[in-house]
Amino acid sequence: MGIGESKAKEFWLAFLRGLWQRGLTGVQRVISDAHEGLKAAIAQVFSASWQRCRVHFKRNLLACVPKVSQAMVSTLIRQVFVQPDQSAADQTWRQVADQLRVRFPKAAALMDAAEEDVLAYFAFPAPHRVKLHSTNTLERLNKEVKRRANVMGIFPNGASILRLIGAVLMEQNNEEWQLQHRYMPQHTMLEASTEAAPPIPPAA
Repeated sequence: MGIGESKAKEFWLAFLRGLWQRGLTGVQRVISDAHEGLKAAIAQVFSASWQRCRVHFKRNLLACVPKVSQAMVSTLIRQVFVQPDQSAADQTWRQVADQLRVRFPKAAALMDAAEEDVLAYFAFPAPHRVKLHSTNTLERLNKEVKRRANVMGIFPNGASILRLIGAVLMEQNNEEWQLQHRYMPQHTMLEASTEAAPPIPPAA
C-alpha cells in the first residue's frame, strides 16, 4: 500500500522499488490499465512484461464507436477472447480490426496498437489465463476499499488513511486470501516459472 499525490512515474517507481526491497522477486508479468507512468516503472524496476487489462481495453474500444454500434463491436471483440490459443486469437483480432476499419477507423487503429499488450496472456498456461487477462480481482478489492473510505468522507492526514485502508486490506488478506482463495493452481505455476535472476532497481 502506498499514498501519493499523483499517478506519475515517480510515485510508481518509489512504490515498486519498495516492493522489491521488501523481497518481491521473480515478477514475470504485471497486469494494469494503460497508464504510461506505471508501465515505465514496471519495465525499469522489474524488467517484467506487461499485460493491458482486457476489461479496460474493451471500455476504451467501445468509446471509439457510436452507442448504437457498441453491442455489435462488443460481440466482435468477444470472439477474440474465446479462441483456444495465441495464433487463433491473433488471427481473429486482425479480422475484427479489419471489419471495423472502414466504419470505425479510430477503433481499428486502437486495436492495431494494442494487440500485443491485450493478448499477452495467451503466452501463459491455459489455467492461468482467466486470472491474467484483467485486473478484475483487484477491482473488487478496490471497490471494498472505496466503500469503507467513503464513510469517512475526508481524511485529516496521511496517517489516518494508512490506519483505515491498511486495516481493510489486512482484513481482506486474512479472511479472503489466506483462508479461501488460491489465486493460481500451484502445480501449474511450475509451467511458468523462470530461473532468471531479478534485476536490481536503479537508484532514484
